[in-house]
Amino acid sequence: MPSPLPLLSDLVRLLFPEQCAGCGLALLAGETPLCTACRADLPRTGYHLQADNLLAQQFWGRLPLAHTFAYLHFTRRGLAQRLVHALKYRGQQTVGVLLGQLYGAELAEAGLATAFDVVLPVPLHASKHKARGFNQSDCFAEGLAQGLALPWHAHGLARVRATATQTRKTRAERLDNVEAIFTVAQPNLVTDRRVLLVDDVITTGATTEACGQALLAAGCASLSIAALAVRNN
Repeated sequence: MPSPLPLLSDLVRLLFPEQCAGCGLALLAGETPLCTACRADLPRTGYHLQADNLLAQQFWGRLPLAHTFAYLHFTRRGLAQRLVHALKYRGQQTVGVLLGQLYGAELAEAGLATAFDVVLPVPLHASKHKARGFNQSDCFAEGLAQGLALPWHAHGLARVRATATQTRKTRAERLDNVEAIFTVAQPNLVTDRRVLLVDDVITTGATTEACGQALLAAGCASLSIAALAVRNN
């Protein structure tokens, strides 16, 4: 006699369909957490194919970067914003992991899988991590590392001082807000290694820059940046 569990699972899915994190429509089997249409409509930057892309130019004179990438363009009320909010504020961690996997596969296809030794996410302060329950950059970094077939370490960097939110701050205020707040918790993961630093959304780049300075001071062989999304003002 067949087990009733698969039938029950199908009934639950029929009555309470999972919704796409991008558009909110019901997902078909195998589509989680994004529907096929939203995957096709992702506002990709293509920055990994442009050495002097807009994000790379943003860091000129600030950090010596080997590679500078961002997967998606972040616009107000756009698809990338909806996905970032689903990840950060609704706890849909699978969104970050999936987007990392997709981008990692694109980077690997472009021949970049051998450009890095380790993937490190920008950390949250312990108090914010406890309140949220996870670090959104970890999710994207995990998927990215899977797509690139590289190791990633959630605790290679540490945030030693809590800061006020960066939202609505000017660039100068953001730089002051993040000065000297990161440390390399595990130098063995960094020294003489090609580090890919992963952030969620880059606006002014102040947080990413502060992290990068800590990694360079720890003696990484080269530093690169990959963000889930970039907000071009």
